Amino acid sequence: MSETTETTGPTETTEPTEITEPTETTEAAGAAESAEAAAADPAGTSAVAELPLRPALEAVLMVVDEPAGTDHLAKVLQRRPREVADALRELADEYDRQGRGFELRPVAGGWRFYTRAEYADAVENFVLDGQQARLTQAALETLAVVAYRQPVSRSRVSAVRGVNCDGVMRTLLQRGLLEEAGTESETGAILYRTTHYFLERMGLRGLDELPELAPFLPEADAVEEESQEGVPSFDVDDTGDSGDGIAGRTQTDQ
Repeated sequence: MSETTETTGPTETTEPTEITEPTETTEAAGAAESAEAAAADPAGTSAVAELPLRPALEAVLMVVDEPAGTDHLAKVLQRRPREVADALRELADEYDRQGRGFELRPVAGGWRFYTRAEYADAVENFVLDGQQARLTQAALETLAVVAYRQPVSRSRVSAVRGVNCDGVMRTLLQRGLLEEAGTESETGAILYRTTHYFLERMGLRGLDELPELAPFLPEADAVEEESQEGVPSFDVDDTGDSGDGIAGRTQTDQ
């Protein structure tokens, strides 16, 4: 009986010490891991991170309606931005090597699929069917003024072009090529700038890729000659005998 008492005593003392404490620590660690997983994956989409990255990128880029940024794609696919950026470049290089009818191109701060230029005729015949809505010359000129002088007001654009541009500006706004960019501090006039859609349609990564204007500007001599055309020359000494000198010319101009 004394042996039984000696054996039972240590057993009752040891079990709470050796078993209970590790159990509490394990449960706390498990709760912490669950909390971290819930915070990182609130929507329960942890399976997305297990998908092959390159096919997942292709699937997402197939449905975007504007260029998708690397950080956004990394967040959606639950990957590191550097990993996503490397995969995007690998896909772009692979499409180029294979000579596919489309390409993956960085545009306006993001990535998007585009058909290759050499297949433009095939795409135009299928999609446009000869009914492409093109911008008028006035709209193109107005868009160019805004692109190079933005942010700029309507009155300033009209002054540069020499005609009223209100209607053209409204058209460009409706097409999503221009947007408001605050107001002018001195006059309170609304300022306008180009949009990301403009960069996308132009195939530019940013405004710094706009071509330089200098090669398209006329020479100073040509501008001066043109400015002198149509300016009447008056001879101070020629007053006219019958008084119909200037008056006659005025009637002719009218």
